[in-house]
Amino acid sequence: MRFRTMVLAAALSVAAAQGHAAGLKFLEVPADASGPALEAAQWSPCAAPVEDMKVGAFVFRAVPDCPIAGGKRPLVVISHGFGGSYVGHHDLAEVLADAGFIVVALNHPGDTTANKARARNVSALIDRPTDVKRLIDFMLEASPDAAKIDSNRIGFFGFSRGGYTGLVLGGANPDFNTLRAPCADPAGATCAPRSPWPATPLTHDPRIKAIVAADPLSSVFAAPDSVKAVTAPLQLWASARGGDGVSPETVATLVRNLPVKPDVHVVPNSGHFAFLIPCPPAAKAPPELCVDSPGFDRAAFHAELNQQILAFLRLHLAAP
Repeated sequence: MRFRTMVLAAALSVAAAQGHAAGLKFLEVPADASGPALEAAQWSPCAAPVEDMKVGAFVFRAVPDCPIAGGKRPLVVISHGFGGSYVGHHDLAEVLADAGFIVVALNHPGDTTANKARARNVSALIDRPTDVKRLIDFMLEASPDAAKIDSNRIGFFGFSRGGYTGLVLGGANPDFNTLRAPCADPAGATCAPRSPWPATPLTHDPRIKAIVAADPLSSVFAAPDSVKAVTAPLQLWASARGGDGVSPETVATLVRNLPVKPDVHVVPNSGHFAFLIPCPPAAKAPPELCVDSPGFDRAAFHAELNQQILAFLRLHLAAP
């Protein structure tokens, strides 16, 4: 993929002049019989001038609690990766909200930066699609901005485990027996699980009309039949080297197995964590999350990534 940096910069300056600002508010989806309370952040179109909002080590370009500008808007859900949070892709959320989308990112319970109680348990993978369905239900039925959402135009972006989540929501059925756990030996090898994972029906959600998956956890989709029901438009991003349980080989197998050819982008010279926002100077994150290969410009890549995702979602979530 070529980075058209100079052309993109010009396009971004025009978009900034003509677009909306991003309103920002924080939400809580109440606990119910399907799961615990969910924390979420919502970005949306806003007519007020944008300002800097500091949230922990992060600075958002947004307007707090701004009323949503305009009429019915498409909704995009963002799902983070292993031990992530709803801030990990805030640059994409801001770009989409500036362009007219309502965007909501959630924290998956027990699999976040602040709480990893279930992060290494397969239950976290089983429950993730249900988390998203509950969030969409809330946004359409009980959120303060439910009347502003077009329920026929719902999209999804997910990174790593979040990409896996989007595929399951789109109809995929993973095989958890392909997962590997660390062995108790000094060589650091990996072992198959001692017994098969329980056959648990996972949540699919046909309301999602377009899916973007970035370096998805894809080893669980090695069997061709596992993704035969995924027919929604899919944009798939893959790092050149993989990482954190994702490999170029498993992503390539996923692409071959999909019944409808996705819009595939392989990012040269990149590792798995290149899809996370550039780390703020004040962030206390492990180096592997923040340091890229020599010559790889994460900020320039994200400018390209976000515009490509915007174009894909605009195409497939366009108003009738």
